[in-house]
Amino acid sequence: MRQRAGLLMTTALILTPALLAGCAEDIDEPAVVPTPSAATGGSPASGTPATATGTFAPYAAGATAVTYDSALVPAGATAAVNLMPAADSTAVQLTVSGLQPSRGYGAHLHVNPCGPTGDAAGPHYQQQADPAASASPPSVDPSYANPRNEVWLDFTTDAGGNATATATQPWVFDPPRAPRSLVIHAQTTKTAPGEAGSAGTRVGCLTLPG
Repeated sequence: MRQRAGLLMTTALILTPALLAGCAEDIDEPAVVPTPSAATGGSPASGTPATATGTFAPYAAGATAVTYDSALVPAGATAAVNLMPAADSTAVQLTVSGLQPSRGYGAHLHVNPCGPTGDAAGPHYQQQADPAASASPPSVDPSYANPRNEVWLDFTTDAGGNATATATQPWVFDPPRAPRSLVIHAQTTKTAPGEAGSAGTRVGCLTLPG
């Protein structure tokens, strides 16, 4: 009888780790939820500091950061825009990573949020709107399409595809028509009459807080 009890105890000790291992295999690991892109903080329209960050991906409804050209703005590249208003001036900083290395890009603030195509962002934000552009957009008059009346953030990436650009304007955004996006263009911005402000194809877009 004692031998049988000892045998049963030994068998239980051998089986217990195996049973525990089998139970451990049945436990599901928690799913990893990616951190979404976001527009946070204040708003250009309210005159308070604001930040928009995003990871570029093809367009989807509600997307914050959109790539329209995956060669120039690869999916997974990132951008952040900091809007820092003061009493009578506005500083804007753009930081990008993961773009094409050692390459120049144009970048401007635009009046509409990002959409399924680059055109959805509308024209450049202008502190003083070009009256001629309302009938025949876009504004290409250097009297209005210039880095003093608009917010230009052209940049050249380093060997890792990263860059930072900053613009400081001696004015604050007009609340009823504050900018709603940052558009990245395929070329750096031109300044000559008839093409001032143009910078080639719109290849990426980051929506700003409204």
